[in-house]
Order: sequence, then C-alpha cells, then structure tokens
Amino acid sequence: MSLFLTSRRVRGGLTGLAVAAMVLTTAACGGTTRGEDEGSSGGNDAAGASADPDAEIPADLAVAFLPKQLNNPYFDVAAAGSERAVGEIDGEFSQVGPSEASASSQVSYINTLTQQGADVILTSANDPNAICGALDQARSGGASVVTFDSDTDPECRDLFINQATADGIAQTQVDLMAEQIGGSGQVAILSATANATNQNTWIELMTEYAAQEYPDMEIVTTVYGDDEDEKSFQETQGLLQTYPELKGIISPTTVGISAAARYLSGSEYKGRVALTGLGTPNQMREFVQDGTVTAFALWNPEDLGYLAAYAGAALAAGQITGEEGESFEAGDLGEYEVGADGVVVLGEPTVFTADNIDDFDF
Repeated sequence: MSLFLTSRRVRGGLTGLAVAAMVLTTAACGGTTRGEDEGSSGGNDAAGASADPDAEIPADLAVAFLPKQLNNPYFDVAAAGSERAVGEIDGEFSQVGPSEASASSQVSYINTLTQQGADVILTSANDPNAICGALDQARSGGASVVTFDSDTDPECRDLFINQATADGIAQTQVDLMAEQIGGSGQVAILSATANATNQNTWIELMTEYAAQEYPDMEIVTTVYGDDEDEKSFQETQGLLQTYPELKGIISPTTVGISAAARYLSGSEYKGRVALTGLGTPNQMREFVQDGTVTAFALWNPEDLGYLAAYAGAALAAGQITGEEGESFEAGDLGEYEVGADGVVVLGEPTVFTADNIDDFDF
C-alpha cells in the first residue's frame, strides 16, 4: 500500500467550515517525539506516570488523524474539528488513511506514523484487534493514542472518545423507528463493515432494546454496505426485494443512511418504508425536505474530532494519564472527565427533523 505523504503546520485553526467537501489526503509529517526521558512502556501508561494538570502542552505537537477511510464526509467533518483544535494549541496537524475501511487497512499508516515520530495518533478503528500490534509499537515509541468513534481493545490505546453512550445511541435509533412504524413490523439494519466495533455494539443493543420495548418489531436481518455508497445503495435495493413486507431500515452509519435515502427517494418505497439511523444534516437535508426521511440522529462529529485532539494533547503534556477521575480542558467545549476504562463521553445524540435541520451546518 503506497503512502502519499505531505504535511502542514496549523496556526489559529480553520478559516470557515466547508468541510463536507474537504478531501484531506495529507499524512503525518516528521515531528519530534515527546520527551526522551519517557519510559519504553509507551504513550501514557498510567501505571508508570502521574498526572500534572498544570503541565503545559508541548510546542509544535505533531498530531496525526487516522480515520477509517479517507473521503468519507463524516470523517471529513471530524478531521476539521481536530485540525481546529490543533491550531488552537499551535500544533502540527496531519491526516492519513486508507481508501477502504477493511480490518487491517490502517496498520501500514500507523507504522509510518510511528517511524515519523508522531506525538499523538487519533484514530477510529476499523477492527478492535487488527491494529493493536501497530498501536502498541506506536505507544512504545512515545506516541499517545486516542481512539474516537470506534474503539480498539482498551489495552491498545490511552483514551477512547465516545460520541455518546452506546445505550443512548442504540435506544434513540430504535425509538425513532418505532415512532414511524407504530411499534410493529419488519425492520432491517444496514450497517458499515462487519468488524466495526461501534456498529456491532449498537446493533447488539438495538436488538436487545427492541425485543424488550417493542416486541412486535422484528429485526429480520443485518446487511453490510462496507461504508461504500454504491454497495450500501445496492444492499438497500436487495433488502426491499428480499423482504417485501419490510416497514423500515435503520442505518447506524452516515454513508449507509444517505445511500439508502437516495435509493428510497427515487423508488416506489418512498413514504412506505421508514428510514432512520445516524447521518449528518448536510447529507440528509434534501431527503428530509422531500419526505423520504422523517427523523434521524447524530452527535456533532466536528466536536468529536475537536475533543479527541484536546484529549491527545492533554495526554502528551502529562496533564492526564488516562486514569478514571482525571479531568482536562477541551477548548471551547470546556472540561471533561475520564471515565472507566479510559472512556470520555462527548454527550448525547441530537435528533434532526424538518423542524430543526436547517439550524445545523455540518
């Protein structure tokens, strides 16, 4: 897998947020490693370090952003948030990543970042275990590793920035579907990749919650669009052919829900088959306005990327080590506390409808 490596220094953040159209293909530049006096155990091993909340963030901190895949609108927005945060701390931001979201596609990029001496690696994992070996090497080399959106095994990173509680995300999507179909009928799930940690957690919780709260709602199958627009479009078509009595589709992925909406909007199923899930307002606005979609949910991915970058900077500075109960400042978002297993929660999801969708621009 070839790497096209460029970099840039950020001062003062972004000038505007035309992030939906951003195509960030930069990769991590050769930065300086954080202190030479750190142990070989890596990033911020809480067992061998103590937090200093007053520590200053190192100058020119090299922060690398590694999404599941490049040219994904959701991660473009998250990257813009990270870039803005890195600009606020006068750091050096870069982005690198694969063109497809396969289980091991991120490994070579992590290895390159380690060789370049990245201070902080922010990543959304395509697989909870496939990148652990590479991340362990990065941490041994001195990098702080922060996962966001989709976690690895907790042993492989320093912190996980969770967009919302898993229960909250799962229950919101099921409740939205139940409202639209009267709490009964066949429902299918259009997911991203089969190995995506976050997707699988949400699907398990959605299935359990639906069975408990809406016993007449039957989740008949889960299909995978691999976070590819065309495949997700085709999977939507296949669901409607296979399940002629289908009343709704839940797609907990921004690529999937927009592809499904695009198919439904031009088909005989518009207005007959409900669609909800997780999407960005800018992706979904036309489908809400034309009546294809009634309601969907998401957190602000720009805030997610912004918080992840500040968390990485706090780790690199030694302000926190990842221990439960520690707290740090995250710029405009304020103070956040580290929870159990090194998890920091951004907040609860927002529901978007025709009444409020024009209030948002991401």
